[in-house]
Amino acid sequence: MLIRSNLKKLIEPKGLSVRKVARDINYRLGSVQDMYNDQMERYPRELLTKLCVYLECNIGDLLVLDEEKTTEE
Repeated sequence: MLIRSNLKKLIEPKGLSVRKVARDINYRLGSVQDMYNDQMERYPRELLTKLCVYLECNIGDLLVLDEEKTTEE
């Protein structure tokens, strides 16, 4: 099992760019891009909080447990 970011699926239907999201939540673009591309190893609490508030979602919408993937892949 592996926790993965669902950010891409949350912002694309809204027509938002990663750059706009990063600017709107006042967070470093590189970190938001890493989360968008599901390349983060650690999820900063501040980033998760800002994204949940901005997207009006719960943490379970933003991060999902992928039961098929493993950390060895």
